[in-house]
Amino acid sequence: MSQPSGRSPVATQRPPLFRLGDAGPAVAEIQAKLARLGLLAHPGEQSVLDLTSRFDEACDRAVREFQQDRGLSVDGIVGPATYRALDEARWRFGDRILAFSVTHPLVGDDVAALQRRLLELGFDAGRVDGVLGADTERAVREFQRNVGLRADGTCGPSTFKAIDRLARTVVGGRSHELRESEQLRASGPRLPGKVVVIDPGHGGDDHGHVGHGLRESVLVHDLATRVEGRLAATGVSAYLTRGADGYLDDVERAGFANSTNADVVVSLHIDGSDSARANGVAAYFFGTSGDARSAAGERFAGLVQREIVARTDLLDGRTHPKTWDLLRYTRMPAVQLELGYLTHPGDAARLASAEFRDVVAEAIVVSIQRLYLPDELDLPTGVLRLSQLMA
Repeated sequence: MSQPSGRSPVATQRPPLFRLGDAGPAVAEIQAKLARLGLLAHPGEQSVLDLTSRFDEACDRAVREFQQDRGLSVDGIVGPATYRALDEARWRFGDRILAFSVTHPLVGDDVAALQRRLLELGFDAGRVDGVLGADTERAVREFQRNVGLRADGTCGPSTFKAIDRLARTVVGGRSHELRESEQLRASGPRLPGKVVVIDPGHGGDDHGHVGHGLRESVLVHDLATRVEGRLAATGVSAYLTRGADGYLDDVERAGFANSTNADVVVSLHIDGSDSARANGVAAYFFGTSGDARSAAGERFAGLVQREIVARTDLLDGRTHPKTWDLLRYTRMPAVQLELGYLTHPGDAARLASAEFRDVVAEAIVVSIQRLYLPDELDLPTGVLRLSQLMA
């Protein structure tokens, strides 16, 4: 189906990156944030400048530990995503008034704590993602009505106190995971009528990884159209986030998916590495090392990962939780696939083959169907075929 054509990214100055060996006031600030989180030793009698003037090995380890815990790319580099996460981590429940804003939603650990506590009390605040969206505001209003407070959706001192007074009432599993499972079950096993957004990564002047004469942006768009065609043949309403030459940033892609009320989102990427030996396919879903994760997204990632590995000879890079913007801001189960490495000769040769891309496209469509099948109707990995879905 048609989709926004997008735009090419505007050429702007690259944001600063800080890594091992750097020095200066910005590094001092980064290390101070890590120290407040307990990931670095506090300065004690030393001055802040003495402690934090250089991005040393201890800082590198702390950054990597923080990135791993927060579901970020673990590279030891403090770029925009890691810096934003460090800033979000400083907020504690009750530090500030929490109110919903459509254009500038509040994000932070205090929002995640609010979502977690509301869910424990039986109020559907959505998943624990640290973003104060409409679901969380509705849950705050419902909580306020239940305890006799003014139902304005704003979490201020009286609402904080009321939440703290009440004990946990939901037991026997994470409530949002139960709701996600129930939503999948209630939507029924059939594909016709469902909405799927397929997101070919990069686009416009952003070519993504390049190797062996191939461009990531071109290959993933071709693959996206193959998935779109197969989904349409099964009765699914399929949308692409961009055209052949379009571009959206990840937050805009998530917003587009949310605007379609999609049932699932599949984002297509191809990886690259400084090492020509790196190879294989991996699937990513929203989550951290803690309790913030999409259970349905995790299940979907496992299904599509296993289908692709079973149908191809790509190395199994397994599934991993991440808090990348596309995965975090979509309201439905979303998976980002890294379909091999363009810097690996074998993977590049596979991806250059239209027949190989057809196999991957069928694996993706089959995995979407399997996400909705109850256990008694499901089939083993690698068995279900597109022709069966169209029967």
